[in-house]
Amino acid sequence: MKETKSNYCEHCGEFHDTVRDYASQVKVGEPVPDFEFEAYQDGNISTRSISSLRGKWVVLVFYPADFTFVCPTELEELADLYTKFKEHNAEVISVSTDSAYVHKAWHESSPQVGKVQYPMAADPSGKLAYAFGVLVEGGEPELVADEGFAQRGTFIIDTVGTLRAMEVSDSAVGRSAAEALRKLEACQFVDTHKGQVCPASWQPGSDTIEVEKALKQKRGA
Repeated sequence: MKETKSNYCEHCGEFHDTVRDYASQVKVGEPVPDFEFEAYQDGNISTRSISSLRGKWVVLVFYPADFTFVCPTELEELADLYTKFKEHNAEVISVSTDSAYVHKAWHESSPQVGKVQYPMAADPSGKLAYAFGVLVEGGEPELVADEGFAQRGTFIIDTVGTLRAMEVSDSAVGRSAAEALRKLEACQFVDTHKGQVCPASWQPGSDTIEVEKALKQKRGA
């Protein structure tokens, strides 16, 4: 019988799994929930956690599945830029609902994925994907396309565990690793340059907007 005493929601009258309580917490500007997960990296499988990465920026990259077509192109791009991410005190973590052993098999058999040096997190229960709002759910007897897989979601988390940026796209639409790096650089710039904001398509070294100066100009001061 389903446990009921600790997961009853007084707001909607339904019973929720613990992970469902986390789903509403993943919002830009707020702390992300902490989870433990297995990850494959450098030939080894180990247990990691989001909180263990405090002090580093984290770029969490969800993708639908191993042994697919678009996914290895994304992981390869991230691998090519991994040194750049590390230079910015950032850890890249790719995530799918495959097991760590499937990650290992894919890494060993694919030339593209074989370039990956960052952790490949396993989320076979879907709890991470659900918490970050990218799990494709069914819930009905009829099969839903991509049910149990994650959509393509990129989440940038700062050194204290606050979500700073997110992007979610359909599984058929690949992302740009260079754009993820640019967003990371923009987030870090505004952290270290208070009072300045980054305009559209900002690149390191290009002009920013000084908020106070812009306000004075708007007021005609």
